[in-house]
Amino acid sequence: MERALRRTAWAAACAGLVTLASASQAGDGAAAQWRRDIPLPPGASLQGVPFRDLAGFAQDDHLEAFAVFLRSCVSIASGARALRDAVPAPASLVSVCRRALSAEVRDKASAQRFFETNFRAFRVSAKPDGSSDAFLTGYFEPVVDGSLAEGPDFSAPILSRPDDLVTLPSAASPGSGPLAGLAAARRLPDQSLWPYPDRAAIEAGDIFGHAVPIVWLRDAVEVFIVQVQGSARVRLADGTLLRLVYAGRNGQPYTSIGKILVDTGEIAAQDMSLARLKQWIRDHGQSPSEPGGALMQRNRSYIFFDLETSLGLDEGPVGGAGLSLSRLRSIAIDRSIWPYGLPAWIEAEIPWRDASPSPFRRLMIAQDTGSAIIGPARADIFFGSGDDAGARAGDIRSSGDFVIFLPFEEGSDR
Repeated sequence: MERALRRTAWAAACAGLVTLASASQAGDGAAAQWRRDIPLPPGASLQGVPFRDLAGFAQDDHLEAFAVFLRSCVSIASGARALRDAVPAPASLVSVCRRALSAEVRDKASAQRFFETNFRAFRVSAKPDGSSDAFLTGYFEPVVDGSLAEGPDFSAPILSRPDDLVTLPSAASPGSGPLAGLAAARRLPDQSLWPYPDRAAIEAGDIFGHAVPIVWLRDAVEVFIVQVQGSARVRLADGTLLRLVYAGRNGQPYTSIGKILVDTGEIAAQDMSLARLKQWIRDHGQSPSEPGGALMQRNRSYIFFDLETSLGLDEGPVGGAGLSLSRLRSIAIDRSIWPYGLPAWIEAEIPWRDASPSPFRRLMIAQDTGSAIIGPARADIFFGSGDDAGARAGDIRSSGDFVIFLPFEEGSDR
């Protein structure tokens, strides 16, 4: 998880790219400041929205959301380094966090007042016409059986971070050359950098001697799913639970193999789920010479892990911000656009309670990121740990509203 972009790079990237529509509804001070700071892509826009117009906002548990936000603020105010770097928190967010740390927020009403006083809400759109088109998915922390030693029942390794892996700052990948667009590189014996091997090469043994197995899982499908989710709990034979924490990636591009199966007609879009994906791979064979294994290798991205012992298992896994995630309050966002710690209001009709879609209207906090989370109106909702969380998360591929809460410096026009 890469180190932070510099503010100058952020400002340069966003010059001339932000459209703010009806911003006066939400505060010209916030609009003017974030016009300078947000690297939105061409055609994206921010539409100011009064809090009273957010359906269900007054009914949410703002105190619960504030507690999650406060954990982000401790990290932001102290300048702690993230596990995966995002665009840096602007001064306005640092100021709001300092106010949050000293605020007397004891109930839902005072928490709601804090958010409404210190933020302004903007609906995010990636379409030129400003229509709502957020894309929402879900993710979770798998709980899988494993072993610290290879054996007949556990033959698929989770690898440690290789000693020749170099994580590249997002701004460091040139527009041309062998490292163009890559997030990591391999340091060769002569100290030069070269693209890191992709999934197929790693599984063929190309990094032997540079990374070691830290735990063994039942099969390649379990390893693949753990990598896609970015964390896991591993249950040993004696009942001991260990936690896998992200330690780096090979920097190669991520490809959704579920989308490949939908696009090729192997699984209908309405039937696609995590369970169906896993079953298809197992039914078609997991070795590289078989369709299931070949499909997994089409995702060239490969994730490495550490074993974590200090984080209590009653806490969520560690996200990109370096903080434990909170079920149905933490989201993963595009870290090249949004800083960690920003609140966002998510509104959608999704099967989040059970298999039937129902209104999801909750205040979330940006605390994670992912290779597949790309775009300003994109959010991945953390559903918790275990099979039930996985069942719910695996069913989420939905449109909805993504409303970002933007802070501003004290003294700005509200």
